[in-house]
Amino acid sequence: MKYKCIIFDCDGVLVDSEAISSSVLTEMANELGIKISHEEALENFTGKSLKYSLDYIEAKYSKSLPDNFEDEFRKKSFHKFSIYLKPINGVHDVLNNLTIPFCVASSGPVEKIINNLTTTKLIHHFEGKIFSSYEIKSWKPEPDIFLYAAKNMGFEINDCLIIEDSITGIQAAKCGGFDVIGFVNDNNKERFKNENIPICYSMSELENLLKYQIKQ
Repeated sequence: MKYKCIIFDCDGVLVDSEAISSSVLTEMANELGIKISHEEALENFTGKSLKYSLDYIEAKYSKSLPDNFEDEFRKKSFHKFSIYLKPINGVHDVLNNLTIPFCVASSGPVEKIINNLTTTKLIHHFEGKIFSSYEIKSWKPEPDIFLYAAKNMGFEINDCLIIEDSITGIQAAKCGGFDVIGFVNDNNKERFKNENIPICYSMSELENLLKYQIKQ
């Protein structure tokens, strides 16, 4: 086998959460008179930590957010996730058919990852294999979350393949010395053009790529 472990990002790779998060964030900002668009949020916040996103808003729009903004965002987004969140189409088949170890490494808090994987009925695949940037206080594009996941899974960097949907995540993977496949959607396809990595547009494409990547 070429690779011995697959490390999945969560949001946008396993669960279709990016648009939901963006809509909650923009609605809350707009209520405070900060006119940030859904497109701007997707462009600038996908793959980034929430702290980065909130700092970006405060700096660009020269307005301090309320102290409870993050807590309210978490509550509202978790509620929306519980109603609207779906797994990425075809991801169940990919995970069911994988023959090597895999895990999830995300910038989100552990509670969010668990809730979202539970809502989408993916949690049984990842019990004991969930790694969060909040555990190590380091966020993408730093590579530490992927290094942390690989170490805890018991594999070397060269043994692992990262699946990412954001430029920030791809930068983190490359910085850590990992190989990476880009999972492309309508929101990010333009940004992937210059990354010089394998890409796929669907889970069926990803499954075919993985079959090739894990066999000599």
